[in-house]
Amino acid sequence: MALKATPPHEAKNRFLKDKEPGVTRKTLKNYRTSLRQFCNWLDEQGVQTLNNLDSELIQRYKEYRLSNVKVITARQDMMTIKQFIEFCEHIAAVPRGMADMVRIPQVSENDEICDDLLTREEAVGVLDFLSKYQYASNRHVTLLILWKTGMRISGLRALDLGDFDDGRPAFQLRHRPQTGTPLKNKEKAERDVLITPDMAEVITDYIDQNRPDVKDEHGRKPLLASKNGRVVETTIQRYVYTATRPCIYNGGNCPFDRELDTCEALSWNASSKCPGSVSPHALRRGYVTAARNAGQPKDVTGERVNMSGKVLDKHYDKGTSAEKAERRRDYIRDI
Repeated sequence: MALKATPPHEAKNRFLKDKEPGVTRKTLKNYRTSLRQFCNWLDEQGVQTLNNLDSELIQRYKEYRLSNVKVITARQDMMTIKQFIEFCEHIAAVPRGMADMVRIPQVSENDEICDDLLTREEAVGVLDFLSKYQYASNRHVTLLILWKTGMRISGLRALDLGDFDDGRPAFQLRHRPQTGTPLKNKEKAERDVLITPDMAEVITDYIDQNRPDVKDEHGRKPLLASKNGRVVETTIQRYVYTATRPCIYNGGNCPFDRELDTCEALSWNASSKCPGSVSPHALRRGYVTAARNAGQPKDVTGERVNMSGKVLDKHYDKGTSAEKAERRRDYIRDI
């Protein structure tokens, strides 16, 4: 089959359109970011059509990424590019077998594991501060739900007013991709998450006092809302980054010896630049560790946060050797 002269960005757009029905919005966003970087790099190399793509160019891009990002990030990029080139083979934009020439960077087990987490002590400090000074605000409710349930951002965004059952009390997580709130593991991620009465009281106060009376673009009533509708993912991330800066909740003391008058991380948009602030996923990781240290069984924790035991052990349970030993204490028998 003769090759067709296909510009890189045109092929990228066709690939994304082909993938869109079968992946989550976040996965599609990751594909788009990786491939936009790759296609922009090809532009810089003077590659106008994919007919000119060869294994040497692909290898050079891999080396370029490895010199600029962590190995695990370069690995994810190259795995996406391999899928992209397989698609390009299908549309006759590159020769058959080109995808086999994509070499995926190898990573050690330690490279795959992220240790970023919010500890229980830090979480208590953050929530105490928010409860006192920003009670039942969007930021307070966001941090409270993420810490107390360990759910993903996609789960938090998916919650509607009707998914909060104040009688049990519990959240009902449901996969609704047709109306903009897919869950990462689709129907398998659907579950009811029990919460404490104290937590339910905060959520009720938020709904009664601070939640804007709005609907999203699909006519649904989101639990976590702004005046524009359902709160977007980047806003949730900033709620967490801003709330977990140590100087905010520890009385204004900076553990990194920065001058608060000039620290760039004090602004809303630059809050992630604080060395002590963490991402929403760090709360999920911290919740799993704290729950296991408190004696909550692995299977109960895994079902609550929609996570397999293998993933929980490898990526989320950050208990120390001493903490893990203490968990086993009540099960040990003198034989």
